[in-house]
Amino acid sequence: MVALIVALVAQFCCQFFKVGYYWIARGRFDPRWLTSAGGMPSAHAAFVTALAVFVGLRSGFGSDIFAVSAVFASIVVYDAYRLRGTVERHARVLQALVAAHPGVTSEELHDMVGHTLPEIVVGVAAGGGIALAAWLILR
Repeated sequence: MVALIVALVAQFCCQFFKVGYYWIARGRFDPRWLTSAGGMPSAHAAFVTALAVFVGLRSGFGSDIFAVSAVFASIVVYDAYRLRGTVERHARVLQALVAAHPGVTSEELHDMVGHTLPEIVVGVAAGGGIALAAWLILR
């Protein structure tokens, strides 16, 4: 249960950081960034990395449970970068096409759903750092 709490802390820390980051970067406060699926840093990467690192530190990096969490983390990070990054690019193209054709109506597509490589790297670093800090505090 502690591993789940550590992973959730990493997730929430990244989501709260994202609100402040985009508030400063875009000059306006938007609470929707708290639940956004994309952006800096990748809370997805932080969540699964924190889980895998904490499990590895607690159970051993040679344990079966670490292997399961590492595979799970790899799949989620790959999906956040490649698949959802592609979906984000498609949403931007579709929004541009709808904007270029005034007679076409469409619901607004979310265009912040994927992650760039820097967003992934920062998320992995944040998740790993939070897991290490939690392990040092709790041991």
